[in-house]
Amino acid sequence: MVRVDNAHVAFGKLLEVYNQVKMNKTGISSHAFISETAKLGQNCYVGEFAFVGENVKIGNNVKIYPQTFVGDNVEIGDNTVVFAGVKLYSETIIGKDCIIHSGTVIGSDGFRFATENDQNKKIPQIGNVVIEDEVEIGANCAIDRATLGSTILRKGVKFDNLIHIAHNVEIGENCFLAACNVIAGSTKVGKNCMFSGQVGIVGHLSIADNTIVTAQSGISKSITAKGGMYMGSPAFDAGKYRKNYVHFRNFDNIIRRLEELEKQVKEQEQ
Repeated sequence: MVRVDNAHVAFGKLLEVYNQVKMNKTGISSHAFISETAKLGQNCYVGEFAFVGENVKIGNNVKIYPQTFVGDNVEIGDNTVVFAGVKLYSETIIGKDCIIHSGTVIGSDGFRFATENDQNKKIPQIGNVVIEDEVEIGANCAIDRATLGSTILRKGVKFDNLIHIAHNVEIGENCFLAACNVIAGSTKVGKNCMFSGQVGIVGHLSIADNTIVTAQSGISKSITAKGGMYMGSPAFDAGKYRKNYVHFRNFDNIIRRLEELEKQVKEQEQ
């Protein structure tokens, strides 16, 4: 028997060692395309049919799996893993020790148009996406480039699968987002926030540090108080929501009682 202070953490470390051995790929495939102006660090892996564009900078021990697209002027930090089929648009910056899972697209255009003479004119998106160190992004996520400036994921952010982050959004350090979250343009999320599945947040809001939002909630206005828990759509304080939900479930009975009381009052008046 081996005793440890935290069994969950110890188990994770054992699995990490196993995974490092299992995924210890190195070498550049002869079927990969790497631009002459790209710079690769030591001990990198680039798989079959990967594309690495002009002026790309790739750190040491980076793994780029097959059929990955790395656009011009992209930077990838040491020890980052980019799994098969990821698309990194031009000017994307990714820090150290990150994991990007298959099917994710980083740096696609933000959804922004201007209406003129009953026509929707596309507004060019000339910013980029910046992903800091130790970020993990699940499969099939979409993170839009900024109109101007940067869309930013701060250090330690963790994404589940199927998440959409719009242009100029900023996600604070160590936030956790479960599957199917959608955050609209220019919203700023503080540190250490946790959003359950299918949370939607409208644009141009500020979300305070340590905010928790439960599943299928919709945030329609800024949250300024740190450490709150929110529920519902539109979301409000989770404790109040639960109390009100009890009444909501009995709403039909309450209406019936009111109608009966009104009927009795009318009969007495007559």
